[in-house]
Amino acid sequence: MLLAAPALGLARLHPARAENGPWPPVFETGRSQFTVVRPRAPMPPLRLQDLRGKDIVLSAKPGRVTLINFWATWCAACRLDLPVMASLARSRVNGLDVHAICTDTRDLGKITRFLGGLNTQNLLFYVDAHGVAVAASDPAEATFRLIGMPITYLVGRSNRIEGYITGAADWLSPAGTELLQFYREQA
Repeated sequence: MLLAAPALGLARLHPARAENGPWPPVFETGRSQFTVVRPRAPMPPLRLQDLRGKDIVLSAKPGRVTLINFWATWCAACRLDLPVMASLARSRVNGLDVHAICTDTRDLGKITRFLGGLNTQNLLFYVDAHGVAVAASDPAEATFRLIGMPITYLVGRSNRIEGYITGAADWLSPAGTELLQFYREQA
């Protein structure tokens, strides 16, 4: 359901070609950069489980920016990324929500053991136990595409998926802070 980015490369290099308002600032890691997605799809409510096994529905809150981080227990870069995401959540940036969704296992014990050695307090963790976030059975039906791990999607204030970045990204860096501020100021 979500939008691949092949046609986005040219627009990314030429911000003047952006059709939907101002272009966001550049935010990149060593191997990737924040990639804008067009058209912007709305984020549907996601039926997930929390780490106690309770079903929950995760929705983006109108008027707030939401980061949805997808990670896996086999992912070495996720060990670096999740503590940064937790630091961002702890910083309590005004108008920002941060969520992390495990995609590779439904084994809550395995997930808890993986997280045990990481500094991840204040980060909200979920499990895609129903396969709705990434639709493993039919990737074409997925709300989010996992084109790398970890991958973080940014949902804007209007509840639309704005873009993503793969790899361990430092959202607390000046460039990460600037990108978040850009989307917090968008209507």
